[in-house]
Amino acid sequence: MTALTAEHDGPPQEGRAWDALVHLWADTEAQAGCMVEIVDGIVTVAPPRDVRQNVIAAEFSRALYRQGLSENRGAYQKLALAVPARWGLSVPNLVVAPGAVVRRPGHFAPAAAAELVVEITSLTSAVHDRLCKPAGYASAGVPLYLLVDLWSSGGPPPSTASRTARATAPGAPRPSVSRATSPSRST
Repeated sequence: MTALTAEHDGPPQEGRAWDALVHLWADTEAQAGCMVEIVDGIVTVAPPRDVRQNVIAAEFSRALYRQGLSENRGAYQKLALAVPARWGLSVPNLVVAPGAVVRRPGHFAPAAAAELVVEITSLTSAVHDRLCKPAGYASAGVPLYLLVDLWSSGGPPPSTASRTARATAPGAPRPSVSRATSPSRST
């Protein structure tokens, strides 16, 4: 993975620093299939996604539509989501968001508009997917972040605020899923 840094002072949404960082992201020329993201103020370029990641994202997408994803929402692959307050711009494997947000002009959507974000780890993205991105999505108010960790050896690290609801090995039979009520948030 390659990293390009940009100097920044003060809150990113005030001033031109965030705009300059996004401009650097947009102008980064990477080989076809490579993923260009901004993680904690650093423009990163990761190798093309693993075939397994694409297969898993497609399976999730099909399942969401089969389960009746409403007509005014979509399941989008490679939709860039911006979290300026955390100096981040991520390209998750799958995002569920209102169609009206995605149809707006521009190169990315606000992460706050996402209703579900799915990241599927690769060897090069695992640390960002486990630590930086969940914090960014949480700060943006994304209600559900699903991490499919192909490289995990027992769940998320203890330093994260997430919890493992259910962990299974890739390819293992999936246990039945029951709908549960979400826990109340403490303030």
